[in-house]
Amino acid sequence: MAGASAEALAEASARALWEDDLASQSVGIVIENVGPGEATLSLLVRQPMANGHGTCHGGYIFMLADSALGYACNSYNQRAVAHVCNITYLHPARVGDRLVARAEERARAGRTGIYDVTVRTETGVIIAEFRGQSRTISGKLVRDS
Repeated sequence: MAGASAEALAEASARALWEDDLASQSVGIVIENVGPGEATLSLLVRQPMANGHGTCHGGYIFMLADSALGYACNSYNQRAVAHVCNITYLHPARVGDRLVARAEERARAGRTGIYDVTVRTETGVIIAEFRGQSRTISGKLVRDS
């Protein structure tokens, strides 16, 4: 994709990543928007995602945030993986909530990137704050033309 704009490259990278992202697809994660160093993904909390307290299991919230990190850090057509992640849960999510995770790049240096992800309900309640570090690995997502 020589000469492609940064936006177009981010979108092409997301399409290529999505093709094999069976984990995100299987739980119903939706890519809302992707740009250079950023991504917004959503997930509808369904009954099978509820834990013993009747709220969304934290693993699904973490997965949504981690997927948003993945699409943001892979937006430069350089394969990248999560290296270190930390999440703080602030409010419970409920069955029927549509969660929206917005990942934003804070810094990139060498092979490392730092991303913050906020997970909110559609009404704006912050469910969790997530910080992830990415590490680039060999390979591209989209072949150069």
